[in-house]
Amino acid sequence: MTGLYDIAPGASYSEDDIKTLDWMEHIRRRPGMYIGKLGDGSFADDGIYVLLKEVLDNAIDEYMMGYGKTIEVTIEEGRVEVRDYGRGIPLGKVVDVSSKMNTGAKYDSKAFKKSVGLNGVGIKAVNALSARFEIESAREGERKRVAYSRALIQEESPIEPTDQPNGTRVSFTPDREIFPDYHYKDEFVEALLKNYVFLNSGLTILYNGRKFYSKHGLEDLLNENMTTEPLYPIIHLLGDDIEVVITHSNQYGEEYYSFVNGQLTTQGGTHLSAFKESVGRVVKEYYNKNLEYTDIRSGIVAAISLKVEEPVFESQTKTKLGSKDMGPEGPTIQKYVSDFLKRELDNYLHKHLDTADTLLKKILDSEKERKAIAGVTKLARERAKKANLHNKKLRDCRVHLNDTKGDRLEESAIFITEGDSASGSITKSRDPNFQAVFSLRGKPLNCYGLTKKIVYENEEFNLLQAALNIEEGLDGLRYNKVIIATDADVDGMHIRLLLITFFLQFFPDLIKRNHVFILQTPLFRVRNKQRTWYCYSEEERLAAIAAAGKNPEITRFKGLGEISPDEFRHFIGKDIRLDPVTLKKEDAVKEMLEFYMGKNTMERQNFIIDNLVVEEDIIS
Repeated sequence: MTGLYDIAPGASYSEDDIKTLDWMEHIRRRPGMYIGKLGDGSFADDGIYVLLKEVLDNAIDEYMMGYGKTIEVTIEEGRVEVRDYGRGIPLGKVVDVSSKMNTGAKYDSKAFKKSVGLNGVGIKAVNALSARFEIESAREGERKRVAYSRALIQEESPIEPTDQPNGTRVSFTPDREIFPDYHYKDEFVEALLKNYVFLNSGLTILYNGRKFYSKHGLEDLLNENMTTEPLYPIIHLLGDDIEVVITHSNQYGEEYYSFVNGQLTTQGGTHLSAFKESVGRVVKEYYNKNLEYTDIRSGIVAAISLKVEEPVFESQTKTKLGSKDMGPEGPTIQKYVSDFLKRELDNYLHKHLDTADTLLKKILDSEKERKAIAGVTKLARERAKKANLHNKKLRDCRVHLNDTKGDRLEESAIFITEGDSASGSITKSRDPNFQAVFSLRGKPLNCYGLTKKIVYENEEFNLLQAALNIEEGLDGLRYNKVIIATDADVDGMHIRLLLITFFLQFFPDLIKRNHVFILQTPLFRVRNKQRTWYCYSEEERLAAIAAAGKNPEITRFKGLGEISPDEFRHFIGKDIRLDPVTLKKEDAVKEMLEFYMGKNTMERQNFIIDNLVVEEDIIS
């Protein structure tokens, strides 16, 4: 049994064991219930970004209501400040909205009809989890300011005159007791802010002096994120409570960005399911052909933003929409999205015949490839399904064996490694509840330029795809983190490159949605009789030698198999170091893969020669 009232086996259980916690103590003891995982800022879904988002959501809500066109965000030395120019919090309620649970204006849907934060918890959680939290409201020539520490009032000013423009200023410093060694990374903050402006055309966000602004909304979002050229101009459809953009590219798979009331729903939900089904049906009916939905959506790149009254999400962090209806008195989401696309997308295709012709050609090309590999696919699926049941390559984790995985699936990871010794070390060191291991046999195939048929004919790729469960897209992905764990030598680097090429070629969305990582393991171990240092770089090695004193023992790890399971446990536990594999528009995937993985060229040979670094030079 787990929870607030944990009782050890065999212990007494009486009235004295029942405790009632203050709201701030409950948040501080169970922060995961309010902001998801904690983390230190190394990943986009770490808790410190959720804190920032909770404050920003309130400012965005003001903009959506028609008040304030600019939001200022400043982050310096771990301190965050957000200033909006909305109406300002009613001055007599500044304390209540920042420190009393279930208090807010958003319960009345007339004031905040289609807001993200409806539960009255968000900003209170930020307050409780901050060592310093200040909130100040300016309203009609008057201001009120309150300062807190861990949700306890430290300073409170009376209502007093001010010449400040209307709006709210919130600043907070996350508590290092909760978030030790945290740091905000610009790339994650900027991605968050870009999504806000893409979803709110005309809004300006100033972040540390940089300006974020979008004129074309979700069309700008697609142009920002696409790493391949669209086959036809982006279809941009706009309604009262819905915005949709659609195009196709020559990449494999399906790529979607979905939002509800400005919230990025990374796990989709009812709105995305309705969108995917409706696009397939509308296109099929337009061409009046017996097309398969999978062929229609193959290579699609699309985004949908929906505004729902009183949305219901399947988790506190609002990553998956659970609502069935547009509102208490509205149509179902399925009907609303379906009717909109039936009208607008069908009209668009009738008016833009060049786009319709290009789309049909793409669909027929996908159909042709699917049918060409149909026989291979069926046999491969059966082989993979049978092999996975008793597959020595995959040592699965227990999170899939129960019915309560839910958000716990976010903790799951699979290590892809090569060699019996490395696989054995990781297997013995892992947490079997959430960490799986997949063992490669030697180097995988260079699949650049090959068709998807190779996925089914190649045993390694076929079994890996089946283990991840991504053949039909990422909806069924069994692990939140796909971690490439290879030796830090030339062969290990080559295996990394071959695996990343496989994902880029056939499952690029796996990388775009931040699921692929490289495991960092130490290159050196330095120890004396009192302490051991594990060093991931030459700088760390030199610092450890200096700290260790005279004649320390220095070990150079040549491969993962040389690291004992007891030591490996340190490197894949709570202190795991992961390098995310990222993909941006400027990366030009086709050209990059052609250069590195295509036929050997003089340009690549010269690049290798010019950039060659001898290992002995590094560690001398």
